[in-house]
Amino acid sequence: MIKKQPAILTHIDAKGRARMVDVTEKAITSRRAVAESFLRLSRKTLSLLRRGALPKGNPLETARLAGILAAKRTPDLIPLCHPLLLTHVDVDAIICGTGVRFVATVSCAGTTGVEMEALTAASVAALTLYDMVKAVEKGATVEKVQLLEKSGGKSGVYARKSS
Repeated sequence: MIKKQPAILTHIDAKGRARMVDVTEKAITSRRAVAESFLRLSRKTLSLLRRGALPKGNPLETARLAGILAAKRTPDLIPLCHPLLLTHVDVDAIICGTGVRFVATVSCAGTTGVEMEALTAASVAALTLYDMVKAVEKGATVEKVQLLEKSGGKSGVYARKSS
């Protein structure tokens, strides 16, 4: 027997079943979310990346484009996400001392937020770079996928406190 879930879980109905939240009556507002991911790499792989010497072309541009496409396909990957008309998606790839940080920014005018689209974009960008470097480093690690900030909608602004 399925126990009833508390009402605070918006994707669970009174019978404990998964459901898509009804956003029909919500106001259309400007929505924006920023998320990040990090791919930890060895010094050797970072050196190859900086020199453009990896065997699969321009891996950072491939990863960026994969992240942008992933944001647009989020409802196909996350079962209860609403299809949204995204008005902007950008993914930055920043080479750091121990790897590559991806920062995804997603915007729309809609009735629900774009946090999942930003998180999906950042995640897929990191996974794509892993695919591009695995020939030289199978031990690369995807780390720290997280929402950095969001704005719009009833819940307002969220900004992650730096740790």
